[in-house]
Amino acid sequence: MGFEDRDYARPSRGRSTYSGPSVAASMKMWSITTWLIAINVAAFVVNQLTAGALDNFGVFTIDAAVHHLQLWRFITFQFLHAGITHLIFNMIGLYFFGPMIESYLGSRRYLAFYLLCGISGALLFVIMWAASMMQGPDVVLIGASAGVFGILVAGAVIAPNTTVMLLFPPIPMRLKTLALVLLGIEVLSLLEYGPFIGGQLGHLGGAAVGFLLIKQPHLLDIFDRPFTRRKKKRFFMDDWR
Repeated sequence: MGFEDRDYARPSRGRSTYSGPSVAASMKMWSITTWLIAINVAAFVVNQLTAGALDNFGVFTIDAAVHHLQLWRFITFQFLHAGITHLIFNMIGLYFFGPMIESYLGSRRYLAFYLLCGISGALLFVIMWAASMMQGPDVVLIGASAGVFGILVAGAVIAPNTTVMLLFPPIPMRLKTLALVLLGIEVLSLLEYGPFIGGQLGHLGGAAVGFLLIKQPHLLDIFDRPFTRRKKKRFFMDDWR
């Protein structure tokens, strides 16, 4: 018996009822991108109100995630941010480019894509530390940037000629050009600061795996609905030009 079929859930006679969508139904209609933004913002607010309690549980360090096998940190660090500016820039990128990749891959594969890009950023972090190319195991990795860079690179692959507006300064450019410029900045920062850099490794790791997965999207099929064949929504490049 569903909730609506129960006696106490039925509207009383003579009483006006609301016939629009319920809050639960509205939330069910949210896209994965909207959910990701909402979770990131909620986590930031909670973290501020609790004096950084979520940081203690969720930020990524090699000491905590690898040495102490707190493997959840490969995911949780992606929903925490170092400050309001860090959060805003990541959410802007997710808001503008996330729907393109979600439409292209479908919701389930898109969520897997996003999280795998973030995990890959942390893995590159570990690899560079193991190769003695980064400072000690207490260096913190935090933020959604690895996933956002993966989305940005994926967008540049599937719709390279889409015109986007660089925020500061406001300059129109092709999405492919924007991706190359931002990746170039990350590489130059890494070369300049060497082992003192952490976040750039996360960005580049996410970008690399984003490129791989968008070129070979069948690798994500395992995350799609099992045992069902759904008609995939066709993605029109013209929608993003």
